[in-house]
Amino acid sequence: MRPRSLALSAAIAVLPLTVVSLGVSTAQAAPTPQAASRVALPNTVTPAVARSQKQGDLPADRTMSVSVNLKLRNTADLDRFLKAVSTPGTPEYGRYLTPAQFTALYGPTEADVAKVRAYLTGQGLTVDSVSANRQVVNVRGTAAQVAKAFGTHESSYSDPQQGGRTFFANDAAASVPAELAGTVEGVSGLDNHTVRTSRAVKPKAAAPHATPSGFGPAQYDGAYRLDKVGADGTGTTVALWEFDGYSSTNLRTYDSQYGLTGPAVSTVSVDGANYDAKPGDGQGEVELDSEIVRGVAPKATQLVYEAPNSDQGEIDMAAQIVSENRVSVISISWGSCEPDTTASSMTAVNNSFKQAAAQGISIFSASGDDGSRDCTRSTSGSTVKAVDFPASSPYNTGVGGTNLKVSGNAYSSESAWSTAGGGVSTQFAKPSWQTGTGVTGTMRTVPDIASNADPASGFAIYTTGGWQVYGGTSAAAPLWSGYTALFNQKAKAAGQAVLGEANPKLYSLANSSSYGTVLHDVTTGKNQDFSTKTGYDQVTGWGTPVADSLTTALLGGTTPPPTGGCTSAQLLGNAGFETGTAAPWTASSGVVDNSASEAAHGGSWKAWMNGYGSAHTDSVSQTVSIPAGCKATFTFWLHVDTAETGSTAYDKLTVAAGSTTLATYSNANAASGYVQKSFDLSAFAGQTVTLKFTGTEDSSLQTSFVVDDTALTVS
Repeated sequence: MRPRSLALSAAIAVLPLTVVSLGVSTAQAAPTPQAASRVALPNTVTPAVARSQKQGDLPADRTMSVSVNLKLRNTADLDRFLKAVSTPGTPEYGRYLTPAQFTALYGPTEADVAKVRAYLTGQGLTVDSVSANRQVVNVRGTAAQVAKAFGTHESSYSDPQQGGRTFFANDAAASVPAELAGTVEGVSGLDNHTVRTSRAVKPKAAAPHATPSGFGPAQYDGAYRLDKVGADGTGTTVALWEFDGYSSTNLRTYDSQYGLTGPAVSTVSVDGANYDAKPGDGQGEVELDSEIVRGVAPKATQLVYEAPNSDQGEIDMAAQIVSENRVSVISISWGSCEPDTTASSMTAVNNSFKQAAAQGISIFSASGDDGSRDCTRSTSGSTVKAVDFPASSPYNTGVGGTNLKVSGNAYSSESAWSTAGGGVSTQFAKPSWQTGTGVTGTMRTVPDIASNADPASGFAIYTTGGWQVYGGTSAAAPLWSGYTALFNQKAKAAGQAVLGEANPKLYSLANSSSYGTVLHDVTTGKNQDFSTKTGYDQVTGWGTPVADSLTTALLGGTTPPPTGGCTSAQLLGNAGFETGTAAPWTASSGVVDNSASEAAHGGSWKAWMNGYGSAHTDSVSQTVSIPAGCKATFTFWLHVDTAETGSTAYDKLTVAAGSTTLATYSNANAASGYVQKSFDLSAFAGQTVTLKFTGTEDSSLQTSFVVDDTALTVS
């Protein structure tokens, strides 16, 4: 009998972080790292340092808490999977991963974490927590220890663009020893300059009212035909991404006013944050988000994730939401302008957004309320064209803003809100699905879609003890999030997958003959630099929802496999089995193996079929779409080991592409090493095909069929 191995994994709970305060001192000594043995981590200095005045050193004994962000693995295959899982007609469409599967395939390994932990503790730092997806290691120590560990220096600064606000920051890029450079993405928490601001807007100096004015659920549900979808959010869960708290009493008052009932809103603390006992200035934002989601999808469960308002807080919130995997949609109404946000921190958050897309979690983010000059209230100021993060992430659907007019409870017309955020990202490249926009260039544009946001056509919100009229793209993001809860309920009832990453589907519809029936194209109005136009624009995106028609279109059928010109690529996922799990292969139990009894061709893992010496069948298969017009070659390395003798084929391995048998091997092909096999699959171009290995063994004398380092290359 062959030995079997069991792969184990463990998730380490996220623990609270330490909050730091700022002081000025000259006591901190300059670090003296050995430059030759270290590698600088790019984009780890806040852009504010270049525009601010240095005040002095941070005290050497000041406690700091930072997060070390680790790189994802197998990123080329991850990009391939994310495209496939959101493309109708591909075999992976809608087959989302669990957090454990994502981490096994693409997350940092336990060995990566152990290596980073050993270095950090060796520098005198204390590891407080590791995120469950292993992407974030949170540590604390003195400013002197942090400076030494990351080869930088911490100083106090004054920001003249923000009224002389003081903050601390590292003077130069962080660095790590060369042996960690392939594992560490960046370090966050070396500064406390960037804070997230809400995208909620209310009339200035507006006093609370005793009765509601502004749009209530009947108006916005009716105008966008949300009330015609035929769902109420039952069985779905929405995460609200927050940096402040709320009053449950206010939420209940809203529900009572409009006759809404649903699950009680609950708080999920991130890094120990919980603002509900004493909410701050952002209370209206949190209550706006919750009340709009309730108005659209009253029966949806709402989880309010509350995090510290810092780079670390945002990174940890993203990692916690995707690791817990309790929700199918995230609503984000807080952000910061790209040029004034530390780029490595955006990358760390975006890595969790990739995980969200892989797990089928939709994300809707407010595009901002300062038009095409998103840094107006930040360090760079109003002269800089800029967009808002997280809306600029390719894995978020950025939601712009309009002024909505209704006739009774029916849609009348819309125009662009003059300060709706939009423009061109400087951080993220244009994704493959962002087509048909008429915007040239190689970078992502924002927003993708829109809904009502102008406070002049605002929403009735109960907050801080009275009724207010709120607007902002902060109102638009939860409206689309609520719609997605309705859609996901309908999809489940139809036996279909949740919406997942929305943009590939929305852009596909926008570029089809269905466009005019599923979205309202907004063609009047502008922000500072961009005007609306027919089709896509950088104020309202593709437009606002016609919810019932949009739902029907999104639920309607599939499309053929990819066609068109051929781009050279390797199409198989987990081609060398090195993730230690089968996915995206489908395999018999125990086939993916790293035991020493049979050596791998490369790395440690391989697919070992049979070898039991008793009647047994094993298989491993993967389904893949081969683009039309491509030359396709399937290769793998095969080792056959047997206890049989002679030339009679007792035990067999069959290799097939769909119903076509490519080859059959047997115990008679036994050899001491691996042999590479190659097959031309160009005849399958333009088709979806399942590649399958099937090993069968008779009742005596083992034969092992070991396959490794597979590839399906197209050119």
